[in-house]
Amino acid sequence: MSVQIKKAVFPVAGMGTRFLPATKACPKEMLPVVDKPLIQYAVEEAIAAGITDLIFVTSWTKRPIEDHFDKNFELEYKLEEAGKKELLNTVRNILPKGVNCFYVRQQEALGLGHAVLCAKDIVGDEPFVVLLADDMIYCDETACLDTMINLANEDASSVVAVEQVPMEKVNKYGVIDPIDLSDRLYKLQGVVEKPPVEEAPSNLSIVGRYVLQPRIFELLENTQRGAGNEIQLTDAIAALLEEQAIYAYEFDGIRYDCGSKLGHMKANVEYALRHPELNGAFREYLKGIVS
Repeated sequence: MSVQIKKAVFPVAGMGTRFLPATKACPKEMLPVVDKPLIQYAVEEAIAAGITDLIFVTSWTKRPIEDHFDKNFELEYKLEEAGKKELLNTVRNILPKGVNCFYVRQQEALGLGHAVLCAKDIVGDEPFVVLLADDMIYCDETACLDTMINLANEDASSVVAVEQVPMEKVNKYGVIDPIDLSDRLYKLQGVVEKPPVEEAPSNLSIVGRYVLQPRIFELLENTQRGAGNEIQLTDAIAALLEEQAIYAYEFDGIRYDCGSKLGHMKANVEYALRHPELNGAFREYLKGIVS
C-alpha cells in the first residue's frame, strides 16, 4: 500500500570548499543560477512533486538559507511602497502556503549518510525524498522526482536517480550494479561508493535524488565510516538492498554539477537561455562572443 510522500530532506551543511572564496561567508546553496539560489530550485522541484514538509540539515554557517525562506517585512514594505508589485509577489511567493520548513543542525561533518540520519526524528516512520541542491536536474517534460515518487509508490520501494558517466570517472561516484527492467528503469543487484575503475559494476552513477523507505534510518545508525572516512548513504542503501527491492531511474534530462565551477557556469548559461526575460538578448550576446 503506497503512502503519499510529503517530506523532503535537504542536506545543506557542507562547506562548499570547491567554491572558495565565494563560499567563505555565503553558503554554496545560496549561489545564484540567473536570479534564484540553488536551494530554491531544489525546493521548487520538491514542492512541484507534492512535498509539503521541507527539512534542511544545516550547520552554524547556513543561516542565510533560513533567512531566504523566512519573511522579510522591511523588504516587502519597501517594495510595496515603491509600487514594485511584481518583485513583491516574487518575494512573498518563494514558499506557497501550506509548505513548512524545519531546520536541524548537523553537529559534525560526517558525510551524507550522517546528514540524512540527522533528519530521522522529523521524518519519522514514513518514506521521504532526499535532494542535493548542487545537483540541478532539468527535465523538458516529466520531472525526475515526479517519476521517482510514482515508481516508489507502485510497491513501497526505494528509488535512486542515476545517469551514465564516462567509465574513467566512476571512481568519483556511487555506482550501481543494475538489472535492466525497461527503458530507463533498473533493479539494483548492488551498489558501491567510489569504486576503482577496474572494479566498477557499471557506469551508472547515483545523482542527488533519492526516494527512501524509513528503514534506512536504522541502517544508517549502524553504518560504519566508509569512503572518505565518512558515513556514506550509499553503504546504507547497500544494506537496505539486502532486505528490500531498490530501483534506479535513469532520468531523461540534464544534470548540472553546480558544486563545481564549470557545472555552475553551464547551468547559468543554459538557464539564462531558457529565461523569458533574458533568452533573446543573452543568445545574441553569446553569438557575439563566439564569433
